[in-house]
Amino acid sequence: MTYIRRTLETTLKRAAAQSPVVVLTGPRQSGKTTLLKHVFGSTHEYVSLEPPDVRLAATEDPRGFLASHPAPVAFDEVQAAPVLLPYIKEVVDRTRERPGQFLLTASQNLMLAQGVTESLAGRAALLRLLPMSRREVAGRPEAMLPWEGSARRPTIGPGAGSIWPELLRGGYPELVAGRVKDATLWHASYVQTYLERDVRSLRQIGDLRQFQAFLRLLAARSAQLLNLSDAARDLGVAVNTAKAWLSVLEATYQVLVLRPYWANVGKRLVKSPKVYFTDTGTLCYLTGLRDPAHAANGPLGGALFETAVIAEVYRSLTHRGIEPQLYFWRTSTGVEVDLVVDTGEALVPIEVKLSSTPTPTMARGIEAFRRDIGPRASRGFLVHPGGSSLPLGPAATALPFAAL
Repeated sequence: MTYIRRTLETTLKRAAAQSPVVVLTGPRQSGKTTLLKHVFGSTHEYVSLEPPDVRLAATEDPRGFLASHPAPVAFDEVQAAPVLLPYIKEVVDRTRERPGQFLLTASQNLMLAQGVTESLAGRAALLRLLPMSRREVAGRPEAMLPWEGSARRPTIGPGAGSIWPELLRGGYPELVAGRVKDATLWHASYVQTYLERDVRSLRQIGDLRQFQAFLRLLAARSAQLLNLSDAARDLGVAVNTAKAWLSVLEATYQVLVLRPYWANVGKRLVKSPKVYFTDTGTLCYLTGLRDPAHAANGPLGGALFETAVIAEVYRSLTHRGIEPQLYFWRTSTGVEVDLVVDTGEALVPIEVKLSSTPTPTMARGIEAFRRDIGPRASRGFLVHPGGSSLPLGPAATALPFAAL
């Protein structure tokens, strides 16, 4: 089986060389186990905690279980036996000077986050592995983003006609590697597994059918301003229930909640968030998109393409061990920038347009943002599905999605 190199490899090795515990989280099937086995297969024992008998042994006698699986060891799906965490702390505290003793993976960040905070604070490095970025799929996992100082001039890849099949497929490794013939069937099974394994055990969910309806409602409103009160009313649930469900989706890495950037709290700016799915294949499945031409030319084409751009930036930064600081900017009069990347040194405005023929008028939102923000706002980018890169006046550069 061909292994596709992941950007996170470098950060993962560095974390294991410095911290006694490394916690690798991310959605199911994002490649966590494959990555750990590839990097540490010759140095660490691998133990999955999902089989009922293994989970029972870990839960009933944690000290005995750890004694039978001494470090260095990788425990997969540790959220199945969170009782292990304080006992791992015991072992680590006795041998604190040894890095890379325990590698832990988990497909949800809810109970695990609390357990890590309480038991392994100061002892664990936390990393996330999401579905594959386009730079990983293309075999250039170390490639920088265009606005980063060390980024080389982007190589212009295929144009608009070739991106839609991959957006329908999504970035999960099994699909990227071509090991699955029917992507729609795979995503159907994935969503059902997600609902039954990661969601059913959470008390704030309640009725799984209503939760699934909420999931599909969010997909239909992807890339739009989200009014949770309206969403709750449409589903016939309380607003607090909708808020709890959104938190669950965010904590299980299914969605990214993009919040507005406020440079001046006195300005009349939109305060509602936007929600994007972290994988375009999941989004396409939930909205019923099956055909590339329908995806490109249908009413959801713009939202799907915008999701792809934002997901690429989010994955690329996350897989380098960076906590992405991503926002959008929108005034009360509707002037908007789809994505604002806070690099710490600058704010990079990014506008996403479905047109393959970018024009300077499409960068008006970026121009307004730069006027409002001032010197901290850098030159922006207008990302489009075509094949040309060209300047759009002093405020922005048109950038093909293939070169992002």
